[in-house]
Amino acid sequence: MKWITIAPVDDFAPNSSRTVTVEGTRIAVFNLNGEFHAMEGICTHEYKTLEGGTIEDGEVVCPWHGARFDIRTGEATCAPAYDPVDTFETRVEEGLVQVGWPDA
Repeated sequence: MKWITIAPVDDFAPNSSRTVTVEGTRIAVFNLNGEFHAMEGICTHEYKTLEGGTIEDGEVVCPWHGARFDIRTGEATCAPAYDPVDTFETRVEEGLVQVGWPDA
């Protein structure tokens, strides 16, 4: 696995997110009360971006149709989505948020 630097920790307000593209994949990175989590940034319902979705009770709410995903696990928790989104390991190194990316 290789580690991709996303941004400095200070760029993330509490309970905020940022969407980035890594090797053609949209990744949503969340600061959930000081813990960083990352998941594929595409809703599994109609494959639209989760960017702009609200964060409520540890879940991201899709801005298009209201599907909800657990930020920690990627599990779909509310219809119309039933399939989970992929998640990625995260870490903070020297004040930088990083996402673990699988080796090719």
